[in-house]
Amino acid sequence: MTVAAAVEAFLRHVAIERGLSANTVAAYRRDLVVYAGWLDTEGITAPGQVTALHVSAFVRYLATREESPLTAASIARMLSTVRGLHRFLLEESFVDADVAHDVKPPKLATRLPKAISIEQVTRLLAATDGEDVQQLRDKALLELLYATGARISEAVDLNVDDVLDLDVVRLTGKGNKQRLVPVGSFARAAVEAYLVRGRPVLSARGTATPALFLGLRGKRLGRQNAWLLIRAAAERAGLEGHVSPHTLRHSFATHLLAGGADVRVVQELLGHSSVATTQLYTLVTADTLRDMYTTAHPRAR
Repeated sequence: MTVAAAVEAFLRHVAIERGLSANTVAAYRRDLVVYAGWLDTEGITAPGQVTALHVSAFVRYLATREESPLTAASIARMLSTVRGLHRFLLEESFVDADVAHDVKPPKLATRLPKAISIEQVTRLLAATDGEDVQQLRDKALLELLYATGARISEAVDLNVDDVLDLDVVRLTGKGNKQRLVPVGSFARAAVEAYLVRGRPVLSARGTATPALFLGLRGKRLGRQNAWLLIRAAAERAGLEGHVSPHTLRHSFATHLLAGGADVRVVQELLGHSSVATTQLYTLVTADTLRDMYTTAHPRAR
């Protein structure tokens, strides 16, 4: 088996047997194209020729290459993909050992999620007010993102049938895992207005589709267009800095925890497989409390 054939076998496995999304499979492919190309320059053509030293050298190459050296986070992500490939090759008996198992990624600095304040969220959502079909759609999308903490891919993949009586939405996350998330009153009103007065107009412009959020031509709204409409709303709201779909997800989690929600409940709502990921948000709220204490307490400084 060649390295190229091994990569294709692994990608088929994660797409078909593990049911990973097309976007995730595409990301794996990009990582493994880089890995396979580097192995080729080292004269390695078969997976059985790869050693732990090669994998370690690949990690060093990513950090020191002349053209676009990667950050520690990007290297860790790419190494995770490489590890997945070698683990698969061992499980399928294509090789005798998992040579990537003990290769350590570079240490990552703890990165706190970027959230905006409740007042800023209110301004962002108000920037989509209006009765135009596009405004109705944008309002429904942004309200739903903030109300549920959905990833942007989960939101644009929603079908009309995934909105259950407007009170609950069924989100399909990583690994095709589904979760039910309640929808607050503001989001319910926005989604209902869009379904009654906005979506029928957009739907008439294209062929029949079950998609909840539609583009101006009546097709399912894409992730890129969703990102652009959120950025446009942020500009209209006068919000400085980078505001993305993930900003609303981070804000959803941060505001829930600041309001007293249990971290494991937030974990379920976000669809995190590990509570450790969710606990990053507790650091954000702790920092906020520390800042307020330092500012307000007469003997804090």
